[in-house]
Amino acid sequence: MSDSRELNMGQAKVAENQFATDLIYELDDRPPVVPAFFAALQHVLSIFLSIIAPPLIICGALGVNIQTTSYIVSMSLFISGIATFIQARKVGPIGSGLLSIQGTSFSFLGPIIGAGLAAIKGGSSPEQALGIIFGVCAVGSFIEMFISRFFNLARRLFTPLVTGTVVTLIGMTLIKVGMISMGGGFAAKKNGTFGSWENLMIAFITMGTILIFNNSKNKYLRMGSIFIGIIVGYVISICMGMVNFSELSQLGIVSIPMPFKFGIGFSWAAFIPIAFVYLITAVESIGDLTATSAVSKQPVKGEAYIKRIKGGVLGDGVNSLIASIFNTFPNTTFSQNNGVIQLTGVASRYVGYYIAGILVVIGFFPVIGGIFKLLPQAVLGGATIIMFGTIATSGIRIITSEKIDKRGVLILATSFALGLGVSYVPEILVNFPPTAKSILSSGFTTGGLTAMILNIIIPNKKYKTERLES
Repeated sequence: MSDSRELNMGQAKVAENQFATDLIYELDDRPPVVPAFFAALQHVLSIFLSIIAPPLIICGALGVNIQTTSYIVSMSLFISGIATFIQARKVGPIGSGLLSIQGTSFSFLGPIIGAGLAAIKGGSSPEQALGIIFGVCAVGSFIEMFISRFFNLARRLFTPLVTGTVVTLIGMTLIKVGMISMGGGFAAKKNGTFGSWENLMIAFITMGTILIFNNSKNKYLRMGSIFIGIIVGYVISICMGMVNFSELSQLGIVSIPMPFKFGIGFSWAAFIPIAFVYLITAVESIGDLTATSAVSKQPVKGEAYIKRIKGGVLGDGVNSLIASIFNTFPNTTFSQNNGVIQLTGVASRYVGYYIAGILVVIGFFPVIGGIFKLLPQAVLGGATIIMFGTIATSGIRIITSEKIDKRGVLILATSFALGLGVSYVPEILVNFPPTAKSILSSGFTTGGLTAMILNIIIPNKKYKTERLES
């Protein structure tokens, strides 16, 4: 049995069964302008918050001012448009040639915030900390590019057990970030309003609205549930006097993309956790691209499939490098858009050009980023706490995609115990060297490294049996 068949048969079978769909416009069809535009608009509405939430959370945690935050949000939208175009258009070997939507990844939140806070604690300004973050993310992107050429090896090392453990721990550790936002954020901790009834009420109204609309029988209300919840929470916050729009007057009319606007730096302590997330997101992208291939009625096995997946993961890496150069955070392939393809019946990659155009145009206007910068942290927390919980449950689904035997239980138990342990009791690392302490203080890094090491050293009898039979 060849490596490609070993790696893809199970994944292909799941994708074919789970994502069967009837298409109105297939991959290479060119829909008329009006239906193409409205299909693109539905994709944009489904991903808008997912693109802008990571920069808002990171900038809020680092204490970045409204001008800088607005600029980074604008660049996140702008680069997501460029990255989506590259994936859909396929530039040489770069890109999947699918309707693969790119956006800012939540998976990097923990290590990026940790790196930024460490830089600030060491005497850097928030802007200088951003320079270090973008430098580390730029270097890390080459890991994903490398993995794209050897993704068979990546799938062998990062089995569902390892990947699922890391994704679950990412979600679990991010829940703390969501809870801080629900209470009012780091600023509220400083001014004594953290956990006030106003903040908690707004957070739960936002959360409740999302849950109600997400359970609606109307498919469009379900897709837009997070966006609707944010708007409802925002409007109520304005009525309660929690928003001051006077700060918008400080913003310019247009955001001009400027490479390395905040300079560039590097930190080994910050690099290791971020590099590890690049490895995991590369493997996740393989699954997301497989699902997109399936809903687009494209092959999910064979040489054409492997070439498409390699191009898509390479596109993720290249797009994350471009994002770092233009002052925003790593990009990845979004999975939620597969649902939009199924609902609309439009899988045409040319719709990606419209999506790219909409995101690029929106990204040029800093007032959009400014408006969302003024979004109370409690509103953002009410929405993102659900997203972070969803990340954790996605990891559990990945884990349970395989039968868990005694070996798997040992790996999971040890990995979760150590990963969550350093998150709960970080002072246990007090005697470690500063670099090791910085790396291992990340729960998902400790848990993920544990899972990967144990997955290698504990004998896998099932795998040996399959090799002998083949």
